[in-house]
Amino acid sequence: MPVSLSTIALPGRAGEEDFHLATYQAGSGPAVVFVHGFPDLALGWHKQLPAVAAAGYRAIAPDMRGYGGSSCPQAVADYSIDQLTGDLVALLDSLAIDKAIFVGHDWGGFVTWAMAVLHPERVLGIAAACTPYIPFPSVAVHLDVVRGDINRQYVAWFQQPGVAEAVMDHKVEAIVSNIMRTSAPLEEIYAAAFATGKLNMNPFFDIDNAPQWGQPLLSEAHYQYYVDAFSRTGFRGGINWYRNIDPNAAAFPGIGVDPIDIPCLMMMADRDPALRPEYAEDMPERCSNLEMQLIEGAGHWVQQEQAQLFNSHLLTWLRKHF
Repeated sequence: MPVSLSTIALPGRAGEEDFHLATYQAGSGPAVVFVHGFPDLALGWHKQLPAVAAAGYRAIAPDMRGYGGSSCPQAVADYSIDQLTGDLVALLDSLAIDKAIFVGHDWGGFVTWAMAVLHPERVLGIAAACTPYIPFPSVAVHLDVVRGDINRQYVAWFQQPGVAEAVMDHKVEAIVSNIMRTSAPLEEIYAAAFATGKLNMNPFFDIDNAPQWGQPLLSEAHYQYYVDAFSRTGFRGGINWYRNIDPNAAAFPGIGVDPIDIPCLMMMADRDPALRPEYAEDMPERCSNLEMQLIEGAGHWVQQEQAQLFNSHLLTWLRKHF
């Protein structure tokens, strides 16, 4: 089943934003919108889109704001959570879709959970990969983990205007090559993080000397697609999502706290070193209609590394509720 690539305008958005879409039109079932994280693209869902479309759903994956072929506004405030969720609402409007199921990974997971709080009238259900329904972890919490050494914690490092971009935009090939890989045993990752005697949680600061785990996830063609995309846009757009963590928490304290009563699916990866499965343990207290699945032998890019099992859990859940 071929993918359809298109760019559509989002009327009413600041600067008349554009979204670049990868879509599969099939069946008459509900729309399923896939929301990627950092540093990813709509293409990151290429193993899910055809499977979901073949099951009769309308499968849609946009390059999110700041990524790929979509608009990349300049201001940090243009990447706040209300702007990101607003883009998804405008996307539904442009495609004449009343409500959709949202599937999010990494930062896209935070956006999909926020959709259920900020725009519940547009959401049928939420499925998340790795990202639990929790409040935004503050920059101070991230910085405290490395005892205030900004260079050793990527979220804190990202807060400095222009600093991360000045390094990362010249290292696109190395970043794509090092980040988009299969999982490794956590003990090896943690041992490397403490190799100098100080915890290092910033793989982007010195990417040329960062260890490479596992095997490449991307085909040669997909690798080049990612390199071309980030070479064109740089990483500023995605980094600006991180620069809104504390403002998001202050402006929208209900995200991660308010109860969610629609069908939810939480898929965790046992080898994800950043978004650990235990972070989701108390989600049943806030999500009344929740299913949880632990996917073994997978790291942060679980939807690609264990695509067959991931798709099986997702499709079973979709068929049950929608």
